[in-house]
Amino acid sequence: MAIDMKGRNLATLHDLSLEEMQEIFAVAQEIKAKCKAGETTHLLKGKTLAMIFQKPSTRTRVSFEVGMAQLGGHALYLGPNDMQLNRGETIADTAKVLSRYVDGIMARVFAHDDILGLCENASVPVINGLSDLTHPCQVLADLLTIIEHRGELKGLKLAYIGDGNNMAHSLMLGCVKMGMDFTMAAPDEFQPDARIVKWTQEDAAATGAKALISTNPVEAVKDADIVYTDVWASMGQEAEHAARLKKFAGYEVNAKLVAHARKDYLFMHCLPAHRGEEVSAEVIDGPNSVVFDEAENRLHAQKAVMALMM
Repeated sequence: MAIDMKGRNLATLHDLSLEEMQEIFAVAQEIKAKCKAGETTHLLKGKTLAMIFQKPSTRTRVSFEVGMAQLGGHALYLGPNDMQLNRGETIADTAKVLSRYVDGIMARVFAHDDILGLCENASVPVINGLSDLTHPCQVLADLLTIIEHRGELKGLKLAYIGDGNNMAHSLMLGCVKMGMDFTMAAPDEFQPDARIVKWTQEDAAATGAKALISTNPVEAVKDADIVYTDVWASMGQEAEHAARLKKFAGYEVNAKLVAHARKDYLFMHCLPAHRGEEVSAEVIDGPNSVVFDEAENRLHAQKAVMALMM
């Protein structure tokens, strides 16, 4: 571990330098190789991670819990009914109390302000497992997957089709930070957050990457090396599902759309996926899809983050 990241928080990818992200990928690849070879990497022996879940998840819980076990530590699941937050205790008090017990905090929350509150008040590292604004751990896994399949990131083009949500935000930040061009297509009312666009422009100016946000899926996907999508109605938006289906008509990633990408394009999705909505079965289950590689890499990318920061 050449770069010292001990004690750092991970709220968004904008907070990390290019060198720190490269270090995460290098450590993740090393840890993954040892895992595949059956070697133990008990870098966090005796350490404990508190996992705050305001909303449930398959991949986030399993990958962090298994990751801590493989690093020789212990993960403690704290669901909505296990916390005093539901009874009025503040985020600040929660952060201060947990810091007296554990060596790190991972939180999967609704409001990004809760992540910021944890970061401001905890005396141990805080890792954003998902907020309404960003999903940095998923994109670290995504970029690790692209490195495995393409060897490098700089100069590649990733096209994201769909809602300007937390996934779009973190992909924007992660791609341009690593020198990748980023394009996105979404209906006007589902464009990304202005703060994230500003950060993206700042990071793109530093690396020379290009970022294009439009409403035209064909324009976005043209000559893309990676085509990415996410569900049109995220957790907590179930009541909007029917209305969103109508508004996103024409944004499905299907064979007709990906014909505009490079022939050897990679298809990515953070999962869970709704076949026949944001993506067709022939694309997500086809030969260009790497969705299960990226799902596995949540484990290895997050182990690298925990090892470096805890």
